[in-house]
Amino acid sequence: MEEIDMAITASMVKELREMTGAGMMDCKKALNETNGDMDAAVEYLRKNGQAKAEKKAGRIAAEGIVATTIKGDDKVAAIVEVNAETDFVAKNEVFQTYVKEVVEQLADSNAADVEGFKAEPWALDTSMTVQDKLAAMIAKIGENMNIRRFEKVVAENGIVVSYIHAGGKIGVLVEAETECNSDAVKEALKNVAMQIAALNPKYVSTDDVPEEYKEHEKEILIAQAKNDPKNANKPENIIEKMITGRLNKELKEVCLLEQEYVKAENKETVAKYLEAVSKEAGSAVTLKRFVRFETGEGLEKKNEDFAAEVAAQMNQ
Repeated sequence: MEEIDMAITASMVKELREMTGAGMMDCKKALNETNGDMDAAVEYLRKNGQAKAEKKAGRIAAEGIVATTIKGDDKVAAIVEVNAETDFVAKNEVFQTYVKEVVEQLADSNAADVEGFKAEPWALDTSMTVQDKLAAMIAKIGENMNIRRFEKVVAENGIVVSYIHAGGKIGVLVEAETECNSDAVKEALKNVAMQIAALNPKYVSTDDVPEEYKEHEKEILIAQAKNDPKNANKPENIIEKMITGRLNKELKEVCLLEQEYVKAENKETVAKYLEAVSKEAGSAVTLKRFVRFETGEGLEKKNEDFAAEVAAQMNQ
């Protein structure tokens, strides 16, 4: 067993653990290796944590959570997705606290991308960078982690609201232009955010849909129509009307304002719902943009069961 220098007290170990989040034995070793120099011990652990992070960097981190924050009188918001390897870690309070700290810093950051953000000083301990803190968390939790993506929204002429679904599986920000920031308006926009989480629209309105997208979808509909025997004897103008109708129906499904508002009893659209909200508020409430992050979308997930994992370890 490693001999512990008696000059290194339990309180010193406790302080170092609180500063770094490292394990007790790691802290004792760091203090011994650096003759009790606290700053040097932090650097020692940071370097050790980085080494552990590199060993885990090849693992797929496809679980995790999305977090949001709203600041500055509801005018500044940030959303982030931070990934881990397992759902178990994603539900861990230490991990969730860390993600909350990340999104709080992002709201105050001017970083243009993830790499730029990682190079910033960590706001809660400016002696390390965001990347250093991430490495320390990887070492502490024992899984690969990744700050995958973020967006920041600044509403110059309105407000931003947020919504988190299923404990962080889906996160949404909604920006609206309005002169009214009453609780009723915020509640209405949160209802819209819930709709976005549930139905996953791609655009705010049909005006935002790129012409390339429309042409691509139209080509598919034309091919479907030509391959349908029922349309063999139909005139071209009739087929054209059919395709236009189908395209318009499809666009309504992917454009938020044209979607049927899910909480409405009379099948009104989201646009009609916001018109009613505007009238009630005495001020126009105009939807400007939304951001929707779903944890792990587009990432390959590990598909090994526990029994297979144990068997693999036994065969090593």
